[in-house]
Amino acid sequence: MKRNTPINWAMGVGCLALLSQGCALLKTDADGSAASDWTVPEHFPVAEESANSALLDWKEYFRDETLAGLISDSLARNQELNILLQEIAVSKSEVLQRKGAVFPFVRLGAGGGVDKVGEFTRSGAVEENLEIRPGEAFPDPLSDFNFRADFSWEVDIWRRLRNERDAAVLRYLASQEGRTFMVTNLVSEIARSYYELLALDNQADILRQTIEVQQSALEAVRLQKAAAKVTELAVRRFEAEVLKNQSRVYDIRQQITVLENRLNFLAGRYPTPIQRKSVGFERLSLASIAAGVPSDLLRNRPDVRRAELELKAAGLEVKAASARFYPSLDIGGALGFNAFQMGSLLTAPESVAYNAVADLAAPLINRSAIKAAFQSANARQLAALYQYQQTMLNAYVEVVNQLAQIRNLGSGYDLKTKEVETLTGAIGTSVELFNAARADYTEVLLTQRDTLDARLELIELKQRQLSAWILAYRALGGGYDRSKPAAAAAAVTRASHSKPGN
Repeated sequence: MKRNTPINWAMGVGCLALLSQGCALLKTDADGSAASDWTVPEHFPVAEESANSALLDWKEYFRDETLAGLISDSLARNQELNILLQEIAVSKSEVLQRKGAVFPFVRLGAGGGVDKVGEFTRSGAVEENLEIRPGEAFPDPLSDFNFRADFSWEVDIWRRLRNERDAAVLRYLASQEGRTFMVTNLVSEIARSYYELLALDNQADILRQTIEVQQSALEAVRLQKAAAKVTELAVRRFEAEVLKNQSRVYDIRQQITVLENRLNFLAGRYPTPIQRKSVGFERLSLASIAAGVPSDLLRNRPDVRRAELELKAAGLEVKAASARFYPSLDIGGALGFNAFQMGSLLTAPESVAYNAVADLAAPLINRSAIKAAFQSANARQLAALYQYQQTMLNAYVEVVNQLAQIRNLGSGYDLKTKEVETLTGAIGTSVELFNAARADYTEVLLTQRDTLDARLELIELKQRQLSAWILAYRALGGGYDRSKPAAAAAAVTRASHSKPGN
């Protein structure tokens, strides 16, 4: 191992000069995260301060038993979620790896060998004249047996190894938040697809009811034609309208099939019919959603917390990269038994062997490589800062958009309900006028068509209301069990700071 010389100290002084020449740390907080003047508004523009709905578990937010079963199956069996769990396991292994680098390395080993030198060499001539004891010649060939413990330790003077370890912990916690974010998205996607499925069921039912009414109207028009009160054109128009709506039924059936298969796929199972209750979809009431204050997003949104953890990790990695400019102190040694006869191997103190060495060295020739690594870490920290700001801004905008959509869709739904009621009453009026020869058949036809479109639009509006309600819940950060990520994070943090073997 290299000996300590005055040049090592000169190297250290040179490295300190390096830091002052071209490397500037981004201003950081005490925990290593980059500080910024990024602030969020104190209030949402479309909501008052109140309790936050994101604190509700999805089981409390979604009361439908069928929907709850689908969500439970998906959280247990979804392949994409399970793949992410394995990626999290990789991050956990990285934590353990970084943890091990902080502590000393101790290796236990044993070995043996044999060495034969030439008789006409210097070593051979010396051995020829050596005696172990009076009358006992030096062994030829010479055996060598050893049993030892080797010790090596890089003393973490500048916290480089500990910063790397803590950065790995933060990235592991960030991966946990990534899983939580996927859970919130998965829950919301299943809920949206489920309510869209109920909406399609109701649209198909409306079409069937409309077809029955139109078929009755078609029979009435045929009787009118037989009485020479209308022409063949009226019959053809009514018949074409019935066929058009019958065709639309099959289109909705296909959409239902696709949605059912989508839900089954998310639940990690092969296609199977989904049993559900679609009656009363139009009368589904939405629980009021409480947005709280924008600062709650920092605690509730997993993507915001993930970006924050990534930012802190990047700050620690910058500190670790800057520590490479300073001298490093390595301590090493070995203790064990060494003998040329197996029978004498464990004889003490004659066979005891040990050594110890300390080495202080600083980089000199590879200045540009270390500086480049530092600049890369600093650039990644800035990118993490901008990513955090962008994530926070996106979270705020999502909440504002969904709250506004809930309000506007609610007003639109009330007006559309009145439109449907008006048009439904107009169907009977148009038929009476037509039978009394006071209205043309086209008026009956258009009234029925307008009523059908309005009823279908009403169902679609309801589905959009439910979708906005679900997305608002997701935007606020709801949809997962908060105790599990916290417990997992605490366990890994404790393990990363414990001694090896604990």
